[in-house]
Amino acid sequence: MQVVLKESQAQEPFSFSFISAAGQTVVKSENYKAKKSAVNGIESVKKNCTNDARYEMKEAKNGKFYFNVKASNGQIVGTSTMFATAADRDSAIAELKSDGPGAAVEEKGA
Repeated sequence: MQVVLKESQAQEPFSFSFISAAGQTVVKSENYKAKKSAVNGIESVKKNCTNDARYEMKEAKNGKFYFNVKASNGQIVGTSTMFATAADRDSAIAELKSDGPGAAVEEKGA
């Protein structure tokens, strides 16, 4: 697993994604104005992704499954992509728990 820290031309240009070994996005962030805030978000996901209590399981109106990773203060620090089944979602969570904390960060510029 790796983390991609992206910078775009947007008003809030910084965001990040945790990418699985298979190349699929597992978790993505909101957009941040400052790079330091995005880096703090990455560290928060790494710190909280091993704790079951930090996961919020969700089902979208279209029947797809996703999850949020929350910080200890309850703030959402990452949202997963949509999964066809709850089992696929649970598999992504298992990979994030095992590989997320040690994931290397790669920066991609605007």
